Amino acid sequence: MKRFWKDVSVEPASPGWTIRLDQRPVKTPARAALIVPTETLAKAIAGEWRSVEDEINPRAMPLTGIANAAIDRVAPDRQAFGNGLARYAEADLACYRADGPRPLVDRQEQQWDKLLGWARRRYDVDFATTTGLKHVAQPPATVERLGHAIVAVDSFRLAAMSPMVTISGSLIAALAVLEKAISPKQAWEAISVDERWQLEQWGADAEAEAALENRRRDFMAAARFLDLLD
Repeated sequence: MKRFWKDVSVEPASPGWTIRLDQRPVKTPARAALIVPTETLAKAIAGEWRSVEDEINPRAMPLTGIANAAIDRVAPDRQAFGNGLARYAEADLACYRADGPRPLVDRQEQQWDKLLGWARRRYDVDFATTTGLKHVAQPPATVERLGHAIVAVDSFRLAAMSPMVTISGSLIAALAVLEKAISPKQAWEAISVDERWQLEQWGADAEAEAALENRRRDFMAAARFLDLLD
């Protein structure tokens, strides 16, 4: 879609804030009103619309995309959506370690043990870890409590956490960012340990570097969305 508007504004709307293009309210792809909970988030989304020069590029409008998902995909059945993310508690990235080389193992331990330690204290749970890709079952209480934690989150936060969880493979990392136990930058450094290690070992690879940067950008945009909800 080409840009057809001149003015972008933010206005109060029940139960939050909406964005208008030449006084016409922005709609989601499902034609629902795009209404977000906070003025700061609405202003940031409005900034994405102001930045459109000629044609809309959804990749350049991640906040708009997450808000659309919250309204169109999550809100109609928040419980089911949350249950889908909760399944990541059964195979969290931080529980699957390399068996070598030692420098990579050390990096994983340094980053991932912190995440598991925080989750143990926060949710009173324990974790089973393993080396390689063979599945290791987590204690039922761990899966249940982490599942309750994610299902209790509102639709807008769930929509932002979804790309964070799927990009990282770690429900724990996303929960830690949500609860401000770690910064988004710290979370990214933890979940990208393996990819950054590979790039260091094999040297520059434009395609791999671009893929990693795309993932980082999407992860940080989702984390920013969470921050704008406060």
